[in-house]
Amino acid sequence: MATSSAETRFRTTATLTCVLAAALTLGACSAQTPGGETAPTSASDSDACKRNQDAGTITYISGYGYSASAGQIDVFLAKELGYFDDLCLDVEINASGANGQQLVASGQAQFTALGSASDVMLAAANSKNLTAVATYGTTPPFSIFGNEKLKDLTDLEGGSLGYFINLTPIASAMLDEAGVDVSKVEMVKMTNYDPTVVVREQVDAIVGYASNQPQSLKAQDLPFSEFLPADLGVEGTYNVMEVNSRFLDEHREVAADFMRATLKALQFCLDESDECIDMLAELAEENGQGAAFPRDQLARTWEVESAWVRESAGGNPGVQTEAMWEPEYEIVQEYGDVKDLPAITDMMDADLVADLYDGDTLVWSEK
Repeated sequence: MATSSAETRFRTTATLTCVLAAALTLGACSAQTPGGETAPTSASDSDACKRNQDAGTITYISGYGYSASAGQIDVFLAKELGYFDDLCLDVEINASGANGQQLVASGQAQFTALGSASDVMLAAANSKNLTAVATYGTTPPFSIFGNEKLKDLTDLEGGSLGYFINLTPIASAMLDEAGVDVSKVEMVKMTNYDPTVVVREQVDAIVGYASNQPQSLKAQDLPFSEFLPADLGVEGTYNVMEVNSRFLDEHREVAADFMRATLKALQFCLDESDECIDMLAELAEENGQGAAFPRDQLARTWEVESAWVRESAGGNPGVQTEAMWEPEYEIVQEYGDVKDLPAITDMMDADLVADLYDGDTLVWSEK
């Protein structure tokens, strides 16, 4: 990835120097972050620096290009702000947004982000090499939005409902809770993300993301109807970071430092939203995705999703618990068409991120 002017602005003024223990036993890694803090204790000595370097290149697969979503925006910013460098981590980002889980499960990549815990669960039945290490919220990101004539989801009977990739278990639960006879609804697999198709009545409604397509319709001042999971008492999760299980077993401290850097960048984006979005928009433009992720769209998305992070029942950003996943687990059991769904504890590591915090503070600086 080319170095951006935004990176130049935010790169640290002090050059990180890692002196390996084999060359200088008293050597140390030290750096100043953009916030003026030193690198964390875990990577402030030569052994930790060497450990992180020896792990080799860590490849992260973005689930959806340069989207302003937790588990994605923070990885991009951690690289741009130099947080990975501070911890002697060599991180490569693939923003193609394709086959993230497959690449991570096979060991061709180490980290990827997914839209919800149900995405993790649906894949876990077929793969034993994926572990969820962070969950960023307890608000399901989905919504069913449609033509303004829809006053209730039962109005879809005799009409059509669009979906992307698959009809999510959350959406199925919403339809069920609303009392919709889905046998009377034509299901249409969508081929593009243009939300105006519901205004033009090409389909009556779409299962989409509350922070994306509906926000675009609002920005265009177009009339539409929207139904959220919470409206129907349906609970779930927002965005999950997954890691290759074998990598986690062999390089647990390295994986912890990867998450430490991304969570520090996440806090930067929560505190400095405008600067964060400026940097992400510039990255998208520089890497040929500016048209797909213009700044105004990124800002709208992050305004919604940052609130989901702040409102998470997990407390500190990224911290996950079995209790957070339980409502969605029951939904996947009922609507996910999965025969052998692993136990929640077999799919997640609840300690990796939780252990990075001291109270409500991410452990980073030597203080």
